[in-house]
Amino acid sequence: MRLLYMGDVVGRSGRDVIAGRMAEIKNRLSPDFIVVNGENAAHGFGITPKICEDFFAMGVDVVTLGNHTWDQREIIPYLDGEARVLRPLNYPAGTPGHGTGIYAGPRGRKVMVVQVMGRLFMDPLDDPFAALEAVLAKARMGAGGVDAIIVDVHAEASSEKMALGHLSDGRASLVVGSHSHVPTADCQILAKGTAYQTDAGMCGDYDSVIGMKKDAAIFKFVRKIPGERLSPAEGPGTLCAVMVETDDRSGLALRAAPLRLGGRLAECWPDW
Repeated sequence: MRLLYMGDVVGRSGRDVIAGRMAEIKNRLSPDFIVVNGENAAHGFGITPKICEDFFAMGVDVVTLGNHTWDQREIIPYLDGEARVLRPLNYPAGTPGHGTGIYAGPRGRKVMVVQVMGRLFMDPLDDPFAALEAVLAKARMGAGGVDAIIVDVHAEASSEKMALGHLSDGRASLVVGSHSHVPTADCQILAKGTAYQTDAGMCGDYDSVIGMKKDAAIFKFVRKIPGERLSPAEGPGTLCAVMVETDDRSGLALRAAPLRLGGRLAECWPDW
């Protein structure tokens, strides 16, 4: 099975590059299942039900969120009724929405998607290691189980992402980081067969400060006083993603490669 994960979508620039390149991606790579992190899709802060529906209409199977989950209030009731949108699993019990789900893939296959949020330099949520372990201890890939497992680790610290990747090694198809908005160069298959990349990077304008207009971001760092509210950069977007091909019997990764299209970064297609 071919799995495609697209990193944090930042504003209209990120949405537009996905919409503009999706047909080409489908024709060239034939992904069987697509996950998009959409937590910055609504003008840089959160997501709306309308944007979620737009992603689904493009062929996205699951939208994951993160620390900006609640920025658009209208998303809160939507989360309980739409299983294809996931917020971090390790929010406290009783929080609206879901942190994991099992979804229909092609030819009767089943794909589990899980999202956890890190705690280093982030909100002090419940333990992401315990939350992820509880899911993976019950899940099984291969005969009698799901056909693939994708884990989105929404975290600031690369060490925390890497530790969660190794915790999952051999038990997930792909563990991929989000939140940092910069693609890392460590796309690999871990020792026990799980594909891993510390951060997929964002889908947005890279002539920016992690997707936001430069002047306001610089002012915030230099002056340390309230200034213009951060807003997404509006130039041509780069689509950053990770592509994985799994073994049909085990669900583990056979191949993994980054995908970068458009905008300022050098284009990079999986050589498959």
